[in-house]
Amino acid sequence: MTKDDCYQLGHITKTHGVSGELVLYLDVDQPNEYADLETVLLEVKGQLVPYFIESIAIVKGSRAIVAFEDVDTLEQAERLINCAAYLPLDELEPITDETRFYFHEIVGYQIVDAEAGALGIVRGVYAMNAQDLIAMDYQGREVLIPINSDIVRTVDRANQKLNVALPDGLLEIYMEDSKDAPDVDGDKDETDAD
Repeated sequence: MTKDDCYQLGHITKTHGVSGELVLYLDVDQPNEYADLETVLLEVKGQLVPYFIESIAIVKGSRAIVAFEDVDTLEQAERLINCAAYLPLDELEPITDETRFYFHEIVGYQIVDAEAGALGIVRGVYAMNAQDLIAMDYQGREVLIPINSDIVRTVDRANQKLNVALPDGLLEIYMEDSKDAPDVDGDKDETDAD
């Protein structure tokens, strides 16, 4: 199984206690839905390795205290700090609500603006602390679209389209000519008149 067949559940942040338990940050909307996990795939040295869960307790929102089989010492647990945790895509519950979507599922979808019509293709999604952003390929440039209900309206899964209402001026910001940008190197453009 590869990362393309999976979605990232979260990552190991630190050890907990001295018996090999770890803190797993769950980067999901509903952490409590994962209270009965039996196994996860941890990315160890670039490879996905299955780890069987002896116990898991969801604490403080998005954190879980996890004990894995055969991880019994602090030293064994320390080797797993910062490892990303994955689950197979087929374990995701399908979303039928046309106003919600999984980030991975919209990659390749056409962005359709309420006023401008078809714009470009979703190339990826950046999950950021302050604001999640859709990366759209538009006229050879990357345009970032904030994900919120005022902008991203509905998902048309049958036609692989994401219906949006872009704020006025958003596209123009990205389409401004780079020659109008200030010269950060301090070099004069050869076409400048003396």
